[in-house]
Amino acid sequence: MRALIAIMAAIVMVASACSGDDAPAAPYSTQSAAMGQSLSILGWNISVANLRFDGDQVLVDVDGSPSQKDGPHAKPEDLRFGLYGALAHPVEANAIGGCKDATSLALQPLSAPAADRITGTVCLGPQRDQSQVRGVYVYSPRERLPGTAAAYPAAFPVGMMPTNENDTGLVLKTSSVDAFRADGAQLDPSAIGDPTAFSGNGYMLLGLEIAGLAARYRDDSARRGGPMMVLAAPTLPAPGLSHACDVYGASVLVLPDASRDAVQVRASLCTQGDMNAALLYATVSMVGTHAGLWTTK
Repeated sequence: MRALIAIMAAIVMVASACSGDDAPAAPYSTQSAAMGQSLSILGWNISVANLRFDGDQVLVDVDGSPSQKDGPHAKPEDLRFGLYGALAHPVEANAIGGCKDATSLALQPLSAPAADRITGTVCLGPQRDQSQVRGVYVYSPRERLPGTAAAYPAAFPVGMMPTNENDTGLVLKTSSVDAFRADGAQLDPSAIGDPTAFSGNGYMLLGLEIAGLAARYRDDSARRGGPMMVLAAPTLPAPGLSHACDVYGASVLVLPDASRDAVQVRASLCTQGDMNAALLYATVSMVGTHAGLWTTK
């Protein structure tokens, strides 16, 4: 009898190990699947496949249709994809229009040929270190988990004060602040004393550092139902006032590699529009959201 119990226990352990190999981990409460499989996320059934490199761009083929016929789903232009892995900084791009900088004429950029279909290639870059790319994620900056938002003021030239980790479990602070007029002319901090300096349109580039304990962020994400994203406002739809704003965007998902013991993310976000609003009365928020992740083997 003891021998039979030992054999059965060994079988269970082997089966569990095999099952774990087949099912990708879901870091920070994302919905996760292997590359090439489909996920139900943001009201869509989305498959991401054929991850490949073209110069300094990472390309993936995306195909999606609504999870429920006539059901609610995120607008295609609100979907944002990013690279997952041990990256030096986040690399993200809008699903629609994200291939503007790609030089390959062979790809078909992601489009929405009908209200119930998205199909084509998503371009993410620049990313020259191919060995660090372990997957691709998707989220929508408009998808907010209730009761998870914390907002902070940001203004040129000081940026924002470091946040209290008890607000969200993460500490967010600015590492750089650069402000520009719509024509690209950079503002000097002395412009604060000029009453006419902030008339018209302009934009501000915020360097951000996001830090925290991975274990706490993992637990907090499980309690929220998803990871956090950082949002900067106000903003304008692409093409905005600057190509830099199109590249950096106004949102970033906080999704570090699951193997790391700490959250250490450096990102840049853009606020743009009326100079008074975008440079002197900007807001940086941290909000929980749903996200999908496709990982390579």
